Amino acid sequence: MQITIDKLVYGGEGLARLAPEPGRERGKTVFVPFVLPGEVADVATVESKPGFERAKLARLITPSPKRIGPGCEYYSACGGCHYQHTGYDDQLAFKSEILRETLLRTAKLDWADGIRAHPSPPWNYRNRTRMRMQHAPFALGYFKFASHDLLPATHCPISSELINRAIAAAWELGRAGKLPKSVREVEFFASAADDKLVLEVFFELGNAAPPGDVLDQEAADAVGEAFAAALPELQGVALFPTHIRRGECVSDDSGALLTWREPVLRYATAAGEYRVSAGSFFQTNRFMTDKLLELVTSGREGQAALDLYAGVGLFTVPLAKKFARVVAVESAISSVKDLHMNIPENVRVFQSTTERYLEQLRASKTANKSRPDLVIVDPPRAGLGEKVARKLAELAAPRLTYLSCDPATLSRDLRLLLESGYRTEQVDMIDLFPQTFHIESLVQLVR
Repeated sequence: MQITIDKLVYGGEGLARLAPEPGRERGKTVFVPFVLPGEVADVATVESKPGFERAKLARLITPSPKRIGPGCEYYSACGGCHYQHTGYDDQLAFKSEILRETLLRTAKLDWADGIRAHPSPPWNYRNRTRMRMQHAPFALGYFKFASHDLLPATHCPISSELINRAIAAAWELGRAGKLPKSVREVEFFASAADDKLVLEVFFELGNAAPPGDVLDQEAADAVGEAFAAALPELQGVALFPTHIRRGECVSDDSGALLTWREPVLRYATAAGEYRVSAGSFFQTNRFMTDKLLELVTSGREGQAALDLYAGVGLFTVPLAKKFARVVAVESAISSVKDLHMNIPENVRVFQSTTERYLEQLRASKTANKSRPDLVIVDPPRAGLGEKVARKLAELAAPRLTYLSCDPATLSRDLRLLLESGYRTEQVDMIDLFPQTFHIESLVQLVR
């Protein structure tokens, strides 16, 4: 099947349209990865639905002049990156256009002032990398594209140099049989200066563990010492119990079962150092943290600020220097522990989901007196959801800053917030994930 690619869409795919079938006004939409707008290609269908088809690239007939060779030998076989076949400036332009179109289509926001794009160094930017592990034979790697099959990988060009040395060490130890066979995944977390490292190891318990493979403190110590011999930068190791669900490792929020030394980093930023423990969330791009801090908190001051989905307090800490009082809300146990250790005295912490906190705030007698001058939200990929968005609309803070990692859920939530009386002041696209389809965006709203 020969198609011409119209544009790129969120998710890393190109979109094309087939000619309408007899009796239909519009032809089917075709989605295909690793293509560029304007390219003519032969594709093979891999999934067919009534309104669309998904296909794989069989042969390029007319390549785009913007097409380049990838910077990684695993590209297109690996499911981690999606845009290495075009230059970085073009990646920024494609992402900005996808964000603009999504805001217009779903939020009905036609942002005529232009989206400000903030570039990142395009390689070695990740401070956190998680890889799947198999034994007999040993292999460490990522999922293959559109699959839960393992693609062995000995290095990762978008991860930091220290993480790449840690990947090499893991391969050496695994091949030597020095890693427990119950280990299913390992996550490498490097400091801002790329000079310190924490390991998070995910292993199966109980009946799922291989026979005779006991993971106790002695085994945890052996893992830590083995890695430390190759990586003097290693600060500590945390081992988390997990189970496999639909091919992926899933852990709860109960924390590490075993540790070696202290699996904690002191992560340096322009706002100061943050304690970040194994299992706590922190931004992944080691080059763009200070830019995020600047965009979210610069020029903001007042009596009260509310930081929802606060994590370890990345935005809470600088806000506390500019506001008389700050409330930080976070639900994850590990992040809350770090949050308490990172904040000054004028911050009050609530360990709660955002929805539950806002419900309690609305029910309190001091709700009107508690209205903050500024609310910051940095939700996970699922976004706020209707209930939280409506509660924020009712809270009616003069300023609302929304940091999002998914333009689709952002646009869904924005539509409700804009209908409630907010208006858009600024839209930024911060490229925290070069070479991938992921889009981090920041929308400043005022009433």
